[in-house]
Amino acid sequence: MLKLADKIRDKTARVGIVGLGYVGLPLAIAFSESGFRVLGFDTQQKRVDLVNQGKSYIADVPDTRLSLALANNLLEATTKQSRLNEMDAICICVPTPLTRTKDPDLSYVIHESEELSKYLKHGQLVVLESTTYPGTTREVMLPILERSGLKGGSDFYLAFSPERVDPGSKNYNIKNTPKIVGGIAPESTELAALLYHQVAEVVIPVSCPEVAEMTKVFENVFRSVNIALVNELAQLCQRMNISVWEVIAAASTKPFGYMPFYPGPGVGGHCIPLDPYYLANKAREYDFHTRFIELAAEINEHMPYYTVSRIMETLNAQGKSLNGANVLVLGAAYKKDMADTRESPALKLIQLLQEKGAKVNYNDPFIAKIELPQGGLSSIALTEGNLSSADCVIIATDHSCYNWEQIATQAKLVFDTRGVTRDLKQKNIFRLGE
Repeated sequence: MLKLADKIRDKTARVGIVGLGYVGLPLAIAFSESGFRVLGFDTQQKRVDLVNQGKSYIADVPDTRLSLALANNLLEATTKQSRLNEMDAICICVPTPLTRTKDPDLSYVIHESEELSKYLKHGQLVVLESTTYPGTTREVMLPILERSGLKGGSDFYLAFSPERVDPGSKNYNIKNTPKIVGGIAPESTELAALLYHQVAEVVIPVSCPEVAEMTKVFENVFRSVNIALVNELAQLCQRMNISVWEVIAAASTKPFGYMPFYPGPGVGGHCIPLDPYYLANKAREYDFHTRFIELAAEINEHMPYYTVSRIMETLNAQGKSLNGANVLVLGAAYKKDMADTRESPALKLIQLLQEKGAKVNYNDPFIAKIELPQGGLSSIALTEGNLSSADCVIIATDHSCYNWEQIATQAKLVFDTRGVTRDLKQKNIFRLGE
């Protein structure tokens, strides 16, 4: 332990980042900018080639930062798992999706653990960052890694430190976001905390990986539940002819005991749509049913269907059927100002509109093409002609570059799922939750 701790302190430790996606690549850059030699691992040769060419595919990592790390010989990428043996510390940032039946899919974590067990060496630190249910690090990873013949906690060190990436954020990054760390034994926690202190200003050790894993899931379940609450409130407000947006604005004036959440056509990203199911699945092992959490997930999942029904009603009131209507959807990303469609409710919205017989086009300045069950679509230009020819323009993602007043002026009918037009008075604007 002392040898590895010294290597971390003097930055001679080699750091391996497994999975060069939205979590892994920014983390690799953070460690390289802190002075560590970093080797990134990915199964996709295209990603590896782009990294080694200094070409970023992640919005939060500009080419300039990537190129500087390469120029300083502090970053390299590879597909060769055998090079894991060269590392002193390894951070695993692989996907943890759901199966089609909404069960946790740990196949990437299991595969990487199996690969690592072939090359694990004495004194290495392994940290899992992938979002998962409590128990994964100790119950799934540890036994696989110990197939190497090494003992966890003494021959090698193992911890969980959940990623807390907020894609596209201009305020929070790896450096100023507190890092949670929980190891399988005190030495593992201490080493992991020391490692992350090199890139994060605040590191918070917890008693075990299960606490760290539950912390991550709880953070996202908290958001899921509150979004579900306001999504349900939006449906009630619409029936009562009250503006949910005005209600939220008024409630936000209270300086204590309240924080605003906003309705929308659904939830997206890797975490919020998935984490409730990870926790619910694990809870069943203990004869416990997370009814409140699962209900919130169901409400959020239903929002694209509710949104389509509201659009249909709005068109009907104008004497127009959704079947055969020309619909233009603004935004395909799950989050504003991002080129990220992971679990995007906009994609589900487009799919449902197509199934109802609508002729759907979309515009997203960040996303040129999308793939749907019915086939691919390409983003069309946001011209006056395309806006005026649509029977309904749907605001699905509130990108900052959109001129809402101009859009409302040129469109026949606007259906706003994000509340961005609430200060506009045009009579052709209809909003979710009103």
